[in-house]
Amino acid sequence: MATKRLKRPRDPLSLAKLIGDIATGHVVDTVEDKRDPGAVALGSKGGKARASGMSKERRKEIAKKAAKARWR
Repeated sequence: MATKRLKRPRDPLSLAKLIGDIATGHVVDTVEDKRDPGAVALGSKGGKARASGMSKERRKEIAKKAAKARWR
């Protein structure tokens, strides 16, 4: 599975300490990805899958309704 980097602290002193620890080898700069590999392989579908099953008129209706709500 893919690995991610550690989350960086916002505090400058903590960040400096973490960078120093990573540089000297005291801390490993990876975090294991806990997501399901099968779900990751499928990728995101969401709006694309929903839109592919709708007619052009229905998508237009939804877009007009969303624009009206934004500009309210």
